[in-house]
Amino acid sequence: MSPATIRSTPERLSRPQQVAEAIKSWVMENGWGPGVRLPSESELIERFGMSKGTIREAIRILEAQGLVKSRTGPGGGVFVHQVSEERATALLGNYFYFEHLTIDDIYQIRQALEPELAASLAGSLSEAQLAALEEVMTRYCEPARSAEEEREQHVASLRFHALLAEMSGNALLRFLIRFTANMLAEITVSRRLYAQPNRDLWSSGFDYQLRLIAALREGDAVAAREILSEHMKNAHRLMLMQETVLTQRFLPENEII
Repeated sequence: MSPATIRSTPERLSRPQQVAEAIKSWVMENGWGPGVRLPSESELIERFGMSKGTIREAIRILEAQGLVKSRTGPGGGVFVHQVSEERATALLGNYFYFEHLTIDDIYQIRQALEPELAASLAGSLSEAQLAALEEVMTRYCEPARSAEEEREQHVASLRFHALLAEMSGNALLRFLIRFTANMLAEITVSRRLYAQPNRDLWSSGFDYQLRLIAALREGDAVAAREILSEHMKNAHRLMLMQETVLTQRFLPENEII
């Protein structure tokens, strides 16, 4: 890759950003995976025709993105690094922190993706995987007796859906479903939507999950899709009701008309 290649990148990017993008392309072109050591700093300077400061800043940019990792000492250097799902989720979550996501936003995505996930997994899960889903359900097999229990149970019930997503062979589908489940958990906790135990939300959700596991075990894709579609619609409705009730309940006195 030549300096001319770098200059073909968008001019709005600074030189270090252009070099960082060029290094990423270079890594992909060579098929370098996590753990592969990048060429030395002097080699990068020569290859990209840039100053030492520009190369170092480009590496810092890639480190901030989680795409490379520097090691010191014998055998050290700059190595290709795989971004973990946890870090990707955190970074994306930071972006949506200022977007003020609503329950409607979250369920629009869940209703589109999760029924298809269920259908794709019907008949393909092992008994060990089905048992893992059933084990998660033991954490909320009885209705909550307090707000704290309600919070713990709600997060655990979302863990059921995140675990189901982990069993998918589609990495993008897996990430999106786990991300939306995490965002819903954040909304529930930050807005204290668990403050008033909701027996209808608990009982209907538990029943849908029981029926879903049965359909998955039987390999009935049509039933699995239908059950999870109904589950999402019902949970959406009940969560909106819960938010409305609690918003009215905690409305400050000086805002009451």
